[in-house]
Amino acid sequence: MSNPVLSLNNAALSLDGNAGRVDILHGISMDVQSGETVGLIGPSGSGKSSLLMLMGGLEMATGGSIHALGHDLTAMNEDALARFRRDNMGVVFQSFHLIPTMTALENVATPLELAGVRDAFERAEAELDAVGLAHRSGHYPSQMSGGEQQRVALARAAAPRPKILLADEPTGNLDGSNGAAIMDLLFGLRDKHGATLVLVTHADALATRCDRVIRLEDGRIADLAQAAE
Repeated sequence: MSNPVLSLNNAALSLDGNAGRVDILHGISMDVQSGETVGLIGPSGSGKSSLLMLMGGLEMATGGSIHALGHDLTAMNEDALARFRRDNMGVVFQSFHLIPTMTALENVATPLELAGVRDAFERAEAELDAVGLAHRSGHYPSQMSGGEQQRVALARAAAPRPKILLADEPTGNLDGSNGAAIMDLLFGLRDKHGATLVLVTHADALATRCDRVIRLEDGRIADLAQAAE
């Protein structure tokens, strides 16, 4: 347990807004171990998504340090961070962020092609099959439902077989049945690839599926607890 996959030490985030400097996160210190699933919960505006963005190097900390797989994200430039995410992380957002001019298959294959994977399209087909969308591989995002688009986004995140999966409210734009199906798939992909998963959610029922739950309030860690058995 001495080499965490993610390690934050007094991490802080402040952003400039119309009203001046706004402090988003205040001195967050936490570790996430290999294979662990951590749920981030808390009220809107508590800093959950911002914390996830720091973990993925999608926002740069304005204080403290963030290490992922032993690498200091705060010391990397944007190009280095992009390469690190490509090789080590999968990210799923509430909004699907699919490329509208690409088919489902092309969306999933794109990160594999960028990583130089020779069998990119074969692996993309396998991941679409794993989320039950092999029959939709030639369809464009506009031709798919929200639940189907999120399945494509999951397949895209899982296709490079990342060591770390980050999910920001992945069911937020879906109805109850589609949301439950997406969560089953997300946890299934985590188990299949042995990834570490950090999940932001408003739903306590989803958080309880995690090994550990961290509650944020006003940009600070308010509570750490094991999820219910």
